[in-house]
Amino acid sequence: MPFIRAGDLTVHYQLEGDPGAPVVMLCNSLGTDLHMWDAQLPALLPKFRVLRYDMRGHGLTDLPPGEDGYSFDMLAGDALALLDALKLGRVHFCGLSIGGMIGQKLGGKAGNRFLSLALCHTAMSIATPQIWADRLAMVRQGGMASIVESVVQRWFTADFHKSHPETIAGFRNMLLRGPAAGYIGCSLAISGADLSSDAARISNPTLVVLGEGDKSVPLETGRALARAVKGSRLVEIKNTSHISAAEQPAAFNAALTGFLK
Repeated sequence: MPFIRAGDLTVHYQLEGDPGAPVVMLCNSLGTDLHMWDAQLPALLPKFRVLRYDMRGHGLTDLPPGEDGYSFDMLAGDALALLDALKLGRVHFCGLSIGGMIGQKLGGKAGNRFLSLALCHTAMSIATPQIWADRLAMVRQGGMASIVESVVQRWFTADFHKSHPETIAGFRNMLLRGPAAGYIGCSLAISGADLSSDAARISNPTLVVLGEGDKSVPLETGRALARAVKGSRLVEIKNTSHISAAEQPAAFNAALTGFLK
């Protein structure tokens, strides 16, 4: 179970694969941990070295106080500090949801550190400040249990809920057992965020992946991101909601590996 000191955090991470292969850095969604990417390993490891990590306030990484909110400069700085601590040069980056927002910030402020960006189920802004305020009021009052069902309902389609109850149970556990303070801190980073200026500065080869049934990032907001990043490639996956990496791994992996080639 690897840990490393990166910046001001002790970070839980996994670095797997051929040390001589190019690195793909994976950044998970709000309320999940690095196991969100388990279904991508069989597709990536034959040709890439894969770096997964628990972001600030998630999984087994340090939990700084989050009531005043984290920021995307902070979260992007954490990712760069991890690369520095592991002595990794330029890498491919793939992030989903808040992970994709972190990717936008990284591309805008430190694009020279990345070979490419895959921005998945994400947008320059997600939801409204009032939606986040209402959700966080519930978390502060009743903990993660107060939102777990509504969040997991948005993460996956109704058909997937019926056909893969064990996967749904695993993601429900992941969200329920995560620290509320970390969820709050990262949610406050998303609330009111506008990354349009960062997206416009991105010059890296960029893939944007969307889900046709995504309730958290509607297609039009994701398409706006694809238009904002000059020269980006857009893939829209059918029969999936917010976490296609788990719901439609074959289609997600095909999009990602095809782009990385």
